[in-house]
Amino acid sequence: MQVIHKTAYARAGLIGNPSDGYGGKTIAFTMQEYRAEVSLHEWPTVEIIAGRDDLDQYASVQSLHSRVSQHGYYGGTRLIKATIKQFVDYCIASKLQLHERNFAIRYTSNIPQQVGMAGSSAIIIATLRALMDFYGISIDKRIQPSMALDTERCELGIEGGLQDRVAQIYEGLVAMDFSNINYRQNYQFGSYETIDPALLPGLYVAYKPSSSEPTEVFHNDLRARYDAGDSIIVAAMSRFAELTVIAKTAILNQDYQALHNAIDANFDLRDSICTLNPSHTEMVAVARSCGASAKYAGSGGAIVGTFQDDEQYARLQARLTNLGCTVLKPTII
Repeated sequence: MQVIHKTAYARAGLIGNPSDGYGGKTIAFTMQEYRAEVSLHEWPTVEIIAGRDDLDQYASVQSLHSRVSQHGYYGGTRLIKATIKQFVDYCIASKLQLHERNFAIRYTSNIPQQVGMAGSSAIIIATLRALMDFYGISIDKRIQPSMALDTERCELGIEGGLQDRVAQIYEGLVAMDFSNINYRQNYQFGSYETIDPALLPGLYVAYKPSSSEPTEVFHNDLRARYDAGDSIIVAAMSRFAELTVIAKTAILNQDYQALHNAIDANFDLRDSICTLNPSHTEMVAVARSCGASAKYAGSGGAIVGTFQDDEQYARLQARLTNLGCTVLKPTII
């Protein structure tokens, strides 16, 4: 029996987020250490096999309380269901005939949940890749991120932008420009460019599992303010895009001080327009106290930044670990 295996990796937003949902510009990268994997094989019926995070069995009510408090009420099967629906919708709209064979599908993921490392979209993208392979359907790479975003936003009501999905579809270090959106079959895409990650200085990613929160906690309020024409939010989105241009130039020129400054400015701007979780801002403050740059990697719970040398990284790792963080040097894939 042939088994289809597909993978999508966690991502960290290096600069520009959260402007990706507002016509902005960003740079993000995918990391080898964390991934979602989907396995699919032919089966008499369509069956979605529950993953570890979907099982409703707990050692005690305290265990249930702890699990739900940290990771919310939902696992990955709803993401797979929504992806299948989006895929079938696309095929119907594109007049693509699907064969009659059925399948069983399961997922695993070691991406930390609800810390802003795009674990949900990784499951969606790995599922989409498996479905394309199983049905022999080719989908324009440019619109796959929009399909993945619609799966969360339209099917499940989860706000977000294209950045996560673009980075996970294209992989590596990706610069994105959403200022001139194009459309194909009602799906949107911007301009995307891969950058050689060898041009980067030392990077670190840190996250605190105990301070996880759903991405919609941040994004839903921001979207409402933007849609209401809040001039502060509109101006901030323009500035996030400017910082991305500065950072991209700094990376290409290997001007690491300019990149450091842009990353810090990105966080300071975010802090000025939103009420941020003190547990998350503490991580940034501690990283900066070590001389490293720091900003949110996504919606919150994980941070990313640059460091100068091994001595600075060791100091950074020790102090963040004392806060209960996991710290790593990501391998960009």
